[in-house]
Amino acid sequence: MNSANTAKAALAANAESLSREIAWFSAVLETRLHAYFMHEGVPHDIHVHTPPDLAHDPSPFARALLDYGLADDFDARVVLMLAMLPHVRPQALDLLFTQNKNTERQFTEFGGWRAQHHTGLLPTGETAAFVLAGDDLTRRFEILELFDADHVFARAAILRLERRADGEPALAAALHIERDFLERSTSGREHKPDYSAGFPAKRITTRHDWRDLVLTPEVVEEIDQIRQWLDGGEAVMRRWQLDRMVKPGFRALFYGPPGTGKTLTATLLGKAAGVDVYRIDLSKIVSKYIGETEKNMANVFDQAQNKRWILFFDEADALFGKRTEGSSANDRHANQEVAYLLQRIEDYPGVVLLASNLKGNIDEAFARRFQSAIHFPMPDDTQRLQLWRNLFPERRGLAHDVDLPALAAAHVLSGGALLNVARHAVMWAERDGRDIVTQADLQRAIRREHIKEGRTI
Repeated sequence: MNSANTAKAALAANAESLSREIAWFSAVLETRLHAYFMHEGVPHDIHVHTPPDLAHDPSPFARALLDYGLADDFDARVVLMLAMLPHVRPQALDLLFTQNKNTERQFTEFGGWRAQHHTGLLPTGETAAFVLAGDDLTRRFEILELFDADHVFARAAILRLERRADGEPALAAALHIERDFLERSTSGREHKPDYSAGFPAKRITTRHDWRDLVLTPEVVEEIDQIRQWLDGGEAVMRRWQLDRMVKPGFRALFYGPPGTGKTLTATLLGKAAGVDVYRIDLSKIVSKYIGETEKNMANVFDQAQNKRWILFFDEADALFGKRTEGSSANDRHANQEVAYLLQRIEDYPGVVLLASNLKGNIDEAFARRFQSAIHFPMPDDTQRLQLWRNLFPERRGLAHDVDLPALAAAHVLSGGALLNVARHAVMWAERDGRDIVTQADLQRAIRREHIKEGRTI
């Protein structure tokens, strides 16, 4: 079965499974309302309705519930469906719009928000408490445990209570289903967030492999430590009983001139470990508005927390540069931003990489928090020759007059700059109708690259 057919099968299986789950939930909700309004001749115990059996259900939705140990958890499945219904069957909650004739408004105990554009009910923690507990205070207190930080809902980033205004009851917050779980339970796809105003990170990939990365043996050894961590560093810490004393995750600083392989190394680490790499350009997301930077970064860390993403902070100097003592509101605000981001980085259980052109640009107090600081130097002439040969393997497309060893020895350029040289040279050859690149093409392209960098040859 090809990928398109697989995706269609997953979508259809989810639709069938969710239809059964919605029918079950609707029966539970109707029974709760019968009990609340003391209707006669109908059941008043919501537990007479057994949740659908998921043991032989092939849908990604059912597999997720089984994987997280929720298949036999009546309360958790009720809350999960409440959170999902605005996305999959919003009209199923219209019964909760019933008005209290005494107050001429919605029943307080039903909870729920009215959205700005969505005309249906957005369920809150109060809605969940009503459906599961009615007016039973003991059960209400038990339900609060579903929203604890150590519950699987929070640990696996399935659902949470939206942040509420200070002073408001905890259950007044809206139920928020996380996008990843929603995508898996509906379309069957894995959600891959993309750069936006609210998510200042971009997933980066590469078609290169480790052979294309030319580094010194010392740098390779340092990179291997990160690869080893990705392959099972947490298990190693547990075996040696160090997990109680060391912070989770791995943090490294990459520093060196532009084009020396910092970004490529980050993407290759992710490719080798089978995890996504997200680049955060701090120079573009630091906001002048108080609280916005923290809010933007919280969104990235909240989504990354349970996914093993590699977080790659480019242009790290923008926020982690040397601090100056100051008592102005702007200085205090900047220090708060840095303190918040540093705390999130330290608590992140995955790999965090910071990139800077100069190690000296990074505050020493921050650099000490990282497990390694890896210098990516400009390649020497031997490494430059290897880079040239990687660009033109077996001299493919090169004229007889091209002397790669001489070019490598004469021109100090980074790997990124050499790639630009090759790009310009082959474009000129194409423009002239040639299928080979000459020494003159490469010399001209090198001259152009030096001029761009403010140098002459």
